[in-house]
Amino acid sequence: MIEALTLSAFDRAAASARPEATPVQRAMLPPVTGAAQPGLDVAAPADFGQIMASFASGVRNDLRAGEAASIAGIQGKASTQQVVEAVMSAEQSLQTAVAIRDKVVAAYLELSRMAI
Repeated sequence: MIEALTLSAFDRAAASARPEATPVQRAMLPPVTGAAQPGLDVAAPADFGQIMASFASGVRNDLRAGEAASIAGIQGKASTQQVVEAVMSAEQSLQTAVAIRDKVVAAYLELSRMAI
């Protein structure tokens, strides 16, 4: 799953052009320079902390959208397809967040075992 987070500039342009791309998908795509993709002015976060904050915000928004779609579906205000799409997007975002958390914990444990 982590390998899917490293995408090319072509994938960034495709994801930004798709309205169905989730905020998490857009946040995790690498930056594109203006020369590589003219007309694409995506500001990339400057450091790791900003990237992780952006990612966490995207996950939170996806989970909230999934919950809101579920409630709207129960109330009869949303179609079954809309509910399923929103819930699947939220599930994918949550699985990605858990995978990243697991990698961070594994890296921390590896560093803590190193002799200084």
